[in-house]
Amino acid sequence: MAGAVPEKASHGHWSSRYAFMLAAVGSAVGLGNIWKFPYEAGQGGGGAFVLIYLAFVFLIGTPVLVAELSLGRRGQLSPIGSMTKIAEAEGRSRLWSLIGWSGVVGGFLVLSFYSVIGGWTFAYVIEAATGNLHGITADGAGALFTSLLNDETKMLFGHALFMGVTIFIVAGGVEGGLEKAVVYLMPALFLLLIFMVIYSALTGDFGRTLSFLFAPDFTKINRDVALQAMGQSFFSLSLALGSIMTYGSYLTKDVKIGPSAVTIASADTGVAILAGLAIFPIVFAYGIEPGSGPGLIFASLPIAFGQMPFGDFVGTIFFALLAVAAITSAISLLEPTVSYVCEQVNHSREVVTVYVGGAIFALGLVSALSQGDSGIASFKIGGLDFLSALDFLTNNIMMPLGGLFIALFVGWFVSRKSMLDELAMEEKWFRVWYFLIRFVSPVAIGFVFYDILFG
Repeated sequence: MAGAVPEKASHGHWSSRYAFMLAAVGSAVGLGNIWKFPYEAGQGGGGAFVLIYLAFVFLIGTPVLVAELSLGRRGQLSPIGSMTKIAEAEGRSRLWSLIGWSGVVGGFLVLSFYSVIGGWTFAYVIEAATGNLHGITADGAGALFTSLLNDETKMLFGHALFMGVTIFIVAGGVEGGLEKAVVYLMPALFLLLIFMVIYSALTGDFGRTLSFLFAPDFTKINRDVALQAMGQSFFSLSLALGSIMTYGSYLTKDVKIGPSAVTIASADTGVAILAGLAIFPIVFAYGIEPGSGPGLIFASLPIAFGQMPFGDFVGTIFFALLAVAAITSAISLLEPTVSYVCEQVNHSREVVTVYVGGAIFALGLVSALSQGDSGIASFKIGGLDFLSALDFLTNNIMMPLGGLFIALFVGWFVSRKSMLDELAMEEKWFRVWYFLIRFVSPVAIGFVFYDILFG
């Protein structure tokens, strides 16, 4: 348990609401939107999945997003410091600081393997740019991905490069690092994504895509699809990993959290939908199975890029888009741990960032080497390789539990007046949010968590 909470101003503040919005959207928008959402929509039957996903984003995810941002701004410290400070102010047990600990540790663990996958995107940018995807067959695409996983030098170099870029950005601080990065990276991400959508609309099967994504077949809706959509809606917003609470701690009181959260959720959802509009026309035009799973991006789409006109250029743009999305999320995963350590030690932010990033890189080496045919790959945890085991632990256990306890703490253990003062909402909107955070969100998240463990 943490000792006394430092009261020093170890945090900066966003220079504007615009900078905060870009950073928060960047945190939420990542590989989950562009890599994971399309194949989950494909497996979930398209429109049926999307419809439920949208409902869950705004009925479950957004209320928790408001709660987490409000905790960060009220605490003005790292997630651990903020939770300790607020629990004491509300006369509650310091054990509630475990929410902060879960977020910081969860972000640390996620980034250790997220960086490995980020390294894959860098590798594929190079493969596409050098023409290695030109004319590639299905067997060739599969062999290319397998070759990458078995090439320890490429795996470690990609992991190191990705972590190096992330460390460089975070070391610059709030305005000098995080803001400068997102001000350039987020507009670049949106431009690249819009380019991909336009290209896909002109050259792919866009009509079938629109029907697939927006004409729900209600016979496809079942318990598994609903649970999958609920989980994706919650996880895509980067909730309960310390990122949102830390970004909230850099907010000034003049920023209205409610409208900001709705904008963040809308932008995050919009990117996921645009990713579907960019990917599925190519998938349908080239006869790729839309529900082909995680390999849709790295093993299936390269086949299409290898056959289409200007495929090398388009493939380069697409994987650059993935890399940018990965970086904007990675910096938000590193920031909570850096923020907490800066509160505890008398070292510069630059030094702290290098040490924390180095520790994450070291842990990530195990994930990187667990993917190929090295000796580490034979080490299994519950039948899963090390990377997959960390993914299961963080996404299926730590994040749902963290989100559940955030909802319970804010809804039942923080006074209603404190929340009303912090959020400064109109009474009617506050009542809607308060009902959702007290009853709807915890019940739904608890149900997902129960199903993951016992379903």
